[in-house]
Amino acid sequence: MSSVYDFEATSIDGQPVPLSAYQGKVLLIVNTASKCGFTPQFSGLEELWTHYGARGLVVLGFPCNQFGAQDPGSEAEIASFCSANYGVSFPMMGKVEVNGAQAHPLYQWLTTEAPGLLGTRSIKWNFTKFLVGRDGRVLRRYAPTDTPTSLKADIERALSA
Repeated sequence: MSSVYDFEATSIDGQPVPLSAYQGKVLLIVNTASKCGFTPQFSGLEELWTHYGARGLVVLGFPCNQFGAQDPGSEAEIASFCSANYGVSFPMMGKVEVNGAQAHPLYQWLTTEAPGLLGTRSIKWNFTKFLVGRDGRVLRRYAPTDTPTSLKADIERALSA
């Protein structure tokens, strides 16, 4: 696989989503959780989506229950929670694993393209973020502690490229 557009995901309501549908867009891909200390980042992610969406940014949320079992609900429960509590309107995908033998192929690729600290490939926690340029290549990986607001300069550069 050579770009993010080579992958497919499943939307939170069970529909196939070829990521090629986002060709030419800047993507911010985030593994999310509903019961995490970082869960309030949903507000910042929604702000990025509403502010930069018209310029070509797409935020994609991938719920994951691998870290402290912090997203145990069904896809319908997760969608309802995100909408009701944070006004999430950006695309949310079905629940995935991001580490291990069952990791979604997209996450296997993302972690190979943009390893973490000291070259580690695994995702360390919820709300790890990947910024993907309009060409479908990973530009940067961000830690869970990097707030959505702190990504604005990098998003601006990616949108202008």
